[in-house]
Amino acid sequence: MGPDPYALNLRHLRAMAIVARRGTLVAAADQVGISQPALTAAIAGLEKRLVPLFVRTRTGMRPNEAGLILTERVEEAVVHFGAGFRSGQRQRGFAEPERLVTTSQLRALLALADEGSFVGAASATGLSQPALHRSIRDIERLTGMPLIERRGRGVALTHAGRRAARGFRLGLGALRAALVEIAALHGEAASDRITVGAMPLCRARLLPGAITALLSHQPDTRVTVIEGAHRELIEQLRDGQIDLAVGALRDPSPGADVEQEPLLVDRLAIVGRGGHPLAGPRRPSRAELAGYRWLVGLPGSPLRTHWEELFAGGPTPVAPIDCGSVMVLRAMLMAGDFLTLLSPEQIGMELRTGMLALVGLPLEDHVRTIGITSRAGWRPTSAQQKFIAMLREAGSRIQVN
Repeated sequence: MGPDPYALNLRHLRAMAIVARRGTLVAAADQVGISQPALTAAIAGLEKRLVPLFVRTRTGMRPNEAGLILTERVEEAVVHFGAGFRSGQRQRGFAEPERLVTTSQLRALLALADEGSFVGAASATGLSQPALHRSIRDIERLTGMPLIERRGRGVALTHAGRRAARGFRLGLGALRAALVEIAALHGEAASDRITVGAMPLCRARLLPGAITALLSHQPDTRVTVIEGAHRELIEQLRDGQIDLAVGALRDPSPGADVEQEPLLVDRLAIVGRGGHPLAGPRRPSRAELAGYRWLVGLPGSPLRTHWEELFAGGPTPVAPIDCGSVMVLRAMLMAGDFLTLLSPEQIGMELRTGMLALVGLPLEDHVRTIGITSRAGWRPTSAQQKFIAMLREAGSRIQVN
């Protein structure tokens, strides 16, 4: 059984969850608004496609372990779908559109969100352009709001469309997690997947160490690493495009919709090229440091904040380059007498080979907390839980060293 939520009927999933909670087909049929024979057929179809979901007794139907897993994830998905539809001031549309939306309609909107055109969405999904247009019109009738707007030869999502896509993606993620968990419960091969957002600091040892440890235990897990700055990754996290982000935590928190878990505390250091005039264990004066040009982090980043604090109330050096890429910073440092603030963790090899050097010792009063950022209320799969455990272990090892 492959984890493909698009192959499932959302109405049947909702009906199945209601049966699991109500305990009888009769009560659930009344609530769903379909006949008892149709509901019976729907559940039988789900069980044929997946696994047995209920224990039948004389008094009703009781969900087995797989049924409970699916019920909880379906209910989670319905909440996300509902949040996606309630993203603006609706002037018309249906009262509970999440009860009527189909997987083909979800696929159409998400494909447009990813591809930016009907041509690209058709190529990505294998659906015809007329079918995509029809699905988008149907969703707009359900929600009562325009979800896309034309831009040249392509399309872009409106604000309502972006919020709808976020809810749809998160809801489908919940269903995909259910299929993975049910497959694992029955000992079937279903490759779990983890998509992690990697901020600069975690890429040297923390993230590679955790991924290597995870794959040694669960080699069938698929891990996708998406690099980016915090401001980019946090929105991808909220949209459900990544499962968690690893890197410098923010204070204050980005919002009540995310949770932050610290893994380690990292000390920053002043760094220059190997052979830089200020290289060595002696801490130069602020005036000496201000005499060189600096490469600084992007505005709003923790690195930029620490740099501003380093020179607060005194002479401020020339800083001609704002940069969040460690690779670019490393190359610029080696090309001249620039200075920057970095974690020694990020440039361990360059320090060992003498390509780069520390200016003074790591700064006691300039530290960053490195950790995990995830969505509030996120329920990770077993592989995702294992990966988080591996991140915690890797963080502990690095902190001790």
